[in-house]
Amino acid sequence: MATIGLLYPGHSAEDDYPRLETRLRHDAPDAELRLPLVHTSVGEDAHRVDALLDLGGTDRLAEGARSLQERHSLDALMWACTSGSFVFGWDGAHEQVAALSDLTGLPTSSTSLAFVQACRSLGAERVAVAASYPHDVAEHFVTFLRRGGIEVTAMGSHGIVTAAEVGTLGREQVMAIVEGAERRDAQAVLVPDTAMHTLSWIEDLERTAGMPVLTANQVTVHEGLRLLGPVPRLPGLGALFAPTRTSS
Repeated sequence: MATIGLLYPGHSAEDDYPRLETRLRHDAPDAELRLPLVHTSVGEDAHRVDALLDLGGTDRLAEGARSLQERHSLDALMWACTSGSFVFGWDGAHEQVAALSDLTGLPTSSTSLAFVQACRSLGAERVAVAASYPHDVAEHFVTFLRRGGIEVTAMGSHGIVTAAEVGTLGREQVMAIVEGAERRDAQAVLVPDTAMHTLSWIEDLERTAGMPVLTANQVTVHEGLRLLGPVPRLPGLGALFAPTRTSS
């Protein structure tokens, strides 16, 4: 059984993860995946750079990591937040997870780094970004991806300021965000917000886009598994978890 601890800021789409656990117990019992989660503290719920730098601060993440380890025997740890990692930049995001790994002794990554690894696993070098964030925050994600060797062919931002509001988006609204992405020349669409529910709709999103769709909660799970070895095939999670894919 793989147990991947999740550090998740605040309350918005955290129920994506236990729903996935429940579905996999029925559809893929051999996967034996556990995703225990702790809510890290939030100063101000705002997709604004200063608030996001505070959100991903060392003390907040360390407190959450200690709490998780007290309650669970973990195999890996994920900072399940995109904006609270990419705002630190490429080097800062690596330093962020290195500090957590030093604290816990666990293989550790974050959602931003998971997006880059997921693109590499798919062989996707050119992507379209469909972001819920305001434009200036979304641009930080674009810069981060480019630093990771991923070309961004188009970027759409939807100006949603709080994670709480993103968490209220339903299936049709998320589908519309993906459908509205400019996909010409792209090999995948990236949807970078762990506050957005997506794990039940990945295959629908891919049918809408006509190509792989990578979402924040999806790549977070994938990266946690990749830290532990070959990523198993998991049904309902799209091209990233297809049986022909191998993680590098």
